Amino acid sequence: MRDLLDGTAGEPMTRADYLVDFWDRFWTAGGAGVWKLERGQHFREPGYDVWEAFDRGDWAGSLRLLEVGRAQIAAEHRRMRQRGVTLSWVRVVERPISAYVRWNLHVLRVRQQCGTDARVVGAGTLAAREAAGPLPELVTVGTSVAYELRYDGDGTLDGAYRHTDPDLVRRCRRAIADLHAAGEPLRGYFLREVAAAPGGS
Repeated sequence: MRDLLDGTAGEPMTRADYLVDFWDRFWTAGGAGVWKLERGQHFREPGYDVWEAFDRGDWAGSLRLLEVGRAQIAAEHRRMRQRGVTLSWVRVVERPISAYVRWNLHVLRVRQQCGTDARVVGAGTLAAREAAGPLPELVTVGTSVAYELRYDGDGTLDGAYRHTDPDLVRRCRRAIADLHAAGEPLRGYFLREVAAAPGGS
């Protein structure tokens, strides 16, 4: 699937520049929507209090903070609906499920309950697509841009490569949409694999 990027690195962006560019474009994504492919099984999210509680081992505290933040997530989705923006998310899950992904699925579940169309794809089904290496972390916004996210060795977002070729953006969006269509809706997956698991909640 890396061949979607045509072997091009794209325009390198710092983390700060990527976040500004992403949010500037997000609210004008229109009917093409925003599509996100999340492949990594471990990331660090310093500055996000919900993750910081999880990282220090305070699972209950992390979930409490997540509930506190639900109102903000819901408000974001109301604004998205007003602007006609949809957010579709593919979360790849390896087994056994890592602690980070288990936590991440809780966060994604709140987003799903607020309006994100989130689905899960098992890593075991991706062998043919990953013959040349793991899928990239990708986000497309509307028809104008695809970002390949870049992380440092610890899994902290370090920046992105921005691609603006219309054909490349279309192919990336289609590839994520195909994975999304083949995935399992998060609600059922969460209830079976997370909530029903020992220690699940």
